[in-house]
Amino acid sequence: MKPYLTLAIQAALDAGEKILSVYETGFDIETKDDNSPLTTADTLANDAIMRYLRQTDIPIISEENKRIAYSERKNWTRCWIVDPLDGTKEFIKRNGEFTVNIALIEDNAPLLGVIYVPVSKILYFTSQDGTKAYKIELASETVSVDDIFANASEIQPDTKGGSPVRIAGSRSHLNEDTKAFISEIEKENLVEIVSKGSSLKFCLVAEGAAHVYPRFAPTMEWDTAAGQAICEAVKIKVLDNDTQKPLRYNKENLLNPYFLVTA
Repeated sequence: MKPYLTLAIQAALDAGEKILSVYETGFDIETKDDNSPLTTADTLANDAIMRYLRQTDIPIISEENKRIAYSERKNWTRCWIVDPLDGTKEFIKRNGEFTVNIALIEDNAPLLGVIYVPVSKILYFTSQDGTKAYKIELASETVSVDDIFANASEIQPDTKGGSPVRIAGSRSHLNEDTKAFISEIEKENLVEIVSKGSSLKFCLVAEGAAHVYPRFAPTMEWDTAAGQAICEAVKIKVLDNDTQKPLRYNKENLLNPYFLVTA
């Protein structure tokens, strides 16, 4: 798996560099068919990632690629799932809380995951066997992957609990269902909301900065695959709120159910 992980990290860093070039010089905003925003940064990042991942001959599902029919996808045993710029709304707000997400899926479950935060140059990634997760702050995107592997620090969740219960919440999606969930916890515990955009909420739980992340609003597979890989590498569960089973990938409908990230 090391060559795949290496390529995914290289792709994420290259995409992050492309995103920053747009972020720092200004950009136009378009609206996609689903009314979500699109910028030049999304397109440039996607193109950069595709150049790397297409070297693997593993099929790719990306938010910015043309949708592939399930009749073709259903027989895939492996695929990449990519969000070249997760948190376009955060990008537009210029708050820095957007990420590049790349995950390798095997048998409908995350195997490897990489999340890169271009503004802070913080990189999260799983080990090549998906059993550990790491974090490193880079000086630049030109650092070698060997140096990243040598200098990254292993992350661990906070499984001791205690008070207050830190709940990861989105700056853009704190809806009534989420507020109701928080209210239930508040009946017995002090609660602190740790607010972040994009896939950073998965990282908050994985590294112990939050205890739980409820997502009771629509997401797509590319929003969650890399984050789930990183969480599962540190024994954090990402559970379908109805079935209480881990989220699955390359489904016929790429829309996720409501889910809960928790130890």
